[in-house]
Amino acid sequence: MQGINKNVPVVILCGGTGTRLKEETEYKPKPMVTVGGRPILWHIMKLYAHHGFNNFILCLGYKGQAIKDYFLNYKWLASDFSMRIGRNKTEYAIYGDREDDIHIIFADTGEDTLTGERLKMVERYIPQQEFMLTYGDGVANLNINALVNFHRRQGTAGTLTGVHPTSKYGMVSVGDNNLVASFAQKPKLNEYVNGGFMVFRRDFFSYLRGGQMIEEALVDLAGEKQLSLYRHDDFWHCMDTYKDYEDLNKMWKNNPQWKIWSD
Repeated sequence: MQGINKNVPVVILCGGTGTRLKEETEYKPKPMVTVGGRPILWHIMKLYAHHGFNNFILCLGYKGQAIKDYFLNYKWLASDFSMRIGRNKTEYAIYGDREDDIHIIFADTGEDTLTGERLKMVERYIPQQEFMLTYGDGVANLNINALVNFHRRQGTAGTLTGVHPTSKYGMVSVGDNNLVASFAQKPKLNEYVNGGFMVFRRDFFSYLRGGQMIEEALVDLAGEKQLSLYRHDDFWHCMDTYKDYEDLNKMWKNNPQWKIWSD
């Protein structure tokens, strides 16, 4: 099989309001909520960059200026530096600077735009015949290269990454005489859900319409047998609620399974 074209762009949906995480998103967009002192968006981009995919398109919406500001100041935020301010000039010196070789297109796609329309709006930035898509709130120890290779072998217009969610409730099984046979506290479920790491051929854009969620177009793809599922049975976690935020930050301190890159 041919080597993967590392110019394949990664579109990240960054425009939602994150209402279920209002403790953090009242003043910043959800992708800027921090895990270990870094926005979760940074963690997602580090995952893709680790596998050689460095071209990103960020679909901005709610408080998108905060994302622009973060990356405009990224070099200074990520490094130690000194500053000398004189009458006629300001001099800077950066210490221990680590350059991340990434390219980002910041696309304003509207504050209230639905996800399918957001994606359609950045079509003009994607001349390639395939692209990747993810949401700005989920991390995994996913092998991106294996995902893309699987997508190509399947030959379908789209591929989802199937992951196992963790139940928010204790799961009970009942035996004879209505006696509890087993109880599992928040177990990982056997069913697959869309983990948000997706690959598409460019013709997926023809399935998108204005005022549409991406999931509606996925239903159309599935109906035409043009949607595959890549099974990822290992670590995945989404930041959907404040409890998820707390859990991810605890994981970062103790065992960040999604951190497959080196510092």
